[in-house]
Amino acid sequence: MKNYLVFTMATLLLGTSCSSEKEQTEGFTGAPGEVRLITLDPGHFHAALVQKVSYPQVSKDVFVYAPTGFDVNEHLKRIEGFNTRVENPTAWNEVVYTKPDYLEKMLAEKKGNVMVQAGNNGKKTEYIKKALEAGIHVLSDKPMAIDSRNFQLLEECFDIARQKNILLYDIMTERNEITTMLQRELSTIPTVYGEQLKGSPEEPAIVKESVHHLFKLVDNKPLTRPVWYFDVTQQGEGIVDVTTHLVDLVQWEAFPEQIIDYKKDIELVDANRWTTSISPEEFRQVTGTDAYPDFLKKDVVNDTLKVYCNGDIVYKIKGVTAKVSVIWNYTFPEGGGDTHFSVMKGSKADLVIRQGQEQGYKPELYIEALPDIDLGTYEKGLETAMSAVADKYPGVSLNKIADNVWQVQIPPKYRVGHEAHFGQVTENYLQYLQDGKLPDWEVPNMIAKYYVTTHALEMAKAKN
Repeated sequence: MKNYLVFTMATLLLGTSCSSEKEQTEGFTGAPGEVRLITLDPGHFHAALVQKVSYPQVSKDVFVYAPTGFDVNEHLKRIEGFNTRVENPTAWNEVVYTKPDYLEKMLAEKKGNVMVQAGNNGKKTEYIKKALEAGIHVLSDKPMAIDSRNFQLLEECFDIARQKNILLYDIMTERNEITTMLQRELSTIPTVYGEQLKGSPEEPAIVKESVHHLFKLVDNKPLTRPVWYFDVTQQGEGIVDVTTHLVDLVQWEAFPEQIIDYKKDIELVDANRWTTSISPEEFRQVTGTDAYPDFLKKDVVNDTLKVYCNGDIVYKIKGVTAKVSVIWNYTFPEGGGDTHFSVMKGSKADLVIRQGQEQGYKPELYIEALPDIDLGTYEKGLETAMSAVADKYPGVSLNKIADNVWQVQIPPKYRVGHEAHFGQVTENYLQYLQDGKLPDWEVPNMIAKYYVTTHALEMAKAKN
């Protein structure tokens, strides 16, 4: 039997709210079931991944409001899969409303106090604003804005959240990837990293590159993407989508817990965008749809769909030059998957994450000491520093693979995988709800991040 319910008129007549306005605005204590989730128009699998695990303080009843169709059906299938799996099944009860007035109904009823948003990015910023105006906290997938107009709206959203003392937060899963966490940790140790280099547009001091795939596996099953995903006016171009994570990591790693003011700390230098070509057969395989819909025909050339899902940005942040880039291929090589490359350049060493074929498509972290330093002295300092790092991350060690290169050995227990990171982010957010606030640097840094991506898009489009 399905464990989600569809609203009937009888249900609606019993009462339009299961909580009073007073309850909505009271602080969170961590009590069981006090957080009541709303899922609005889930069009991306990330919406379901928030519920891949259970949380004691989150009610099992989750209120879903969405237009009827493919997106919500796929979402409910994923939740059903979590509920019926053999190992650690969840017990979510999805209470579903799928009529055309789904947004108005959600706002009128306010059956939950936290809205999870992951879907059509063209609608996302407006959805967020409506929820905040209704006094509902928001946990949103990236990106929260896909162009400069939505960036202005997002700034308004943060103003509303501040005025109402509610929390708007985006899901930055990559902060929980162990090689990134250790890269950040090592960059804060002067004996290992030295000082952060400033770099230049020709030789950036921080580089982050993501390679993703349109056809991929999620939860060990082929991912079927909605057709609107390939329309950049709805999904957003690559330069404002995945690069959100990369811009976030630059800030989070190089300037930990520091406030970034985009008006004085950010300088855009260059930005570019280009397309990935998708054949009719590939489109059919990844969407299950035989023909391009009318809204995509503007992007079809000689029967091939051209999607602006690739881009790069060169910019300065507090005087440090960084470059972020995202590349989308159709599918991954055998044995492979999405990959990440990152280098942070210090005055004593480069900290490099590689995830290619040589690494078995698994991210690995390397410390590469610069050739002009005293390697004997450096190695002693590195060993002392790693002893302290191992106190924080038990089991982490070093393997020297060249005179000036060490690979960081990471125990399997830390490699939990991308899908598990959604639960980790959600747990942090639940703690922030209980604290009644986000860390002071989070909001200005979210605003700075979306300024970089949306205004870089303007720069790149002006060049085409």
